Amino acid sequence: MVVTTGSAGAWVAHRPGRAVAGARRLVVIDGPSGAGKSTLADRIVAVWPRPVTLVRLDEVYPGWRGLDRGAELIAARLIAPWSAVRVGRVHGWDWHAGRAGPVRWVPPKRDLVVEGCGAFAAARGASAVRVWVDAPAVARKRAALARDQGAFDAFWDLWDAQWRWHAARTGASAAHADLRVRGLSS
Repeated sequence: MVVTTGSAGAWVAHRPGRAVAGARRLVVIDGPSGAGKSTLADRIVAVWPRPVTLVRLDEVYPGWRGLDRGAELIAARLIAPWSAVRVGRVHGWDWHAGRAGPVRWVPPKRDLVVEGCGAFAAARGASAVRVWVDAPAVARKRAALARDQGAFDAFWDLWDAQWRWHAARTGASAAHADLRVRGLSS
């Protein structure tokens, strides 16, 4: 199914099935940079019918070359423990200092939404609702650079190439999604 960002939030939040132990649900939102993943995640959380934790991969990538490592860290430190009903953790990244930041503990009994480039890889093997967000490349670049107010400009080509390599290597694509979203729409 392909929908717009505006209608996707309610569809995901109220979709039956794909629950794990204790009827908890995991939603992973993936796709290229600038497509609208964060906007969609915010909309899903806003209409979620019970307590939910939102984790953004942007919080954990260890620098501009850290897409794969960020997905690995979320898989091992958050999704695996959460799936086993144990407390997970998110090791933050301080982008300004270029080093590890604070740790955030994630309760195991709440639903979990993970969004960001590499989210499908982070949730490989986990029971999850998988959402793919995409938009035309020119529009994505314009949105990402505007969102980050110039701080991202010098890194766009590096990140986009890394994302393409990651998607090709891991098979991350709309073909593996339960829902496909046309991003950058309201």
